Amino acid sequence: MANCKVIAVTNQKGGVGKTTTTASLGIGLAQENKRVLLIDADAQASLTLSLGYAKPDELPVTLTDIMQSVIDDTPIPDGHGILHHGEGVDLLPANITLSGMEIRLINAMNRERALRTYLGEVKPHYDYILIDCMPSLGIMPLNSLAAADSVIIPSQPSFLSAKGLDLLMHSISQVKRQINPKLKIDGILFTMVDSRTNEAKEIIASLRAHYGEKIRVFGAEIPFSVRAAETSGRGKSIYAHDKNGKVAAAYHALTKEVLEIERKNERFRNDAVR
Repeated sequence: MANCKVIAVTNQKGGVGKTTTTASLGIGLAQENKRVLLIDADAQASLTLSLGYAKPDELPVTLTDIMQSVIDDTPIPDGHGILHHGEGVDLLPANITLSGMEIRLINAMNRERALRTYLGEVKPHYDYILIDCMPSLGIMPLNSLAAADSVIIPSQPSFLSAKGLDLLMHSISQVKRQINPKLKIDGILFTMVDSRTNEAKEIIASLRAHYGEKIRVFGAEIPFSVRAAETSGRGKSIYAHDKNGKVAAAYHALTKEVLEIERKNERFRNDAVR
């Protein structure tokens, strides 16, 4: 469908819940009858592993192969490399070979737009495409931001994560000015929240005050949970592993917020046409 929305889940800091957010939001959207493609754009293959594909290096086709086909301008068969997951989402996996793609992209024409070129071909099959970005500001994350309509930023309520947000905002602004003028920030999502600590409460309150007037800070907050931390190692989503737990409930609330953003945008577009 032409209305497919591409969301990059990004933060240059690792360990803030990008992969869990990508998988949980994607499966949450699928539970709302949306057609969803998840793209693992990280050479560590965390998303691929967390969805139960335990040996990503043995997969015959990954994002690396797709990107290479775009660089070489060779046709990509419909559905090539896409895996169909049991919880209703599709996955374009990654493995360690993606680490070499940044070097190959350096000399490629339109190097920041290779992923966007590919997504133009698959968008008609989906309502949402979510990209799990690698924790850096290199060419692959730039490809993800160039291909995206919007960004969701998972962030732990900690001093170092908070300090890194300004750098990330600057990078997103640069991409918006120079590569993708339509790029928007859907919001900042607090993850691994330990509501028992005063530090977490103070940082969340400070960031809501600092960013809240210009950028949405999602009402949903993802609590810290040992059971949630277990999901990646077991190759299951939080919905399959602990569907009645507080983390699943929080991601369900986030899914509703994301859907509401699109409903508001749709109403705005319809009003503009009238």
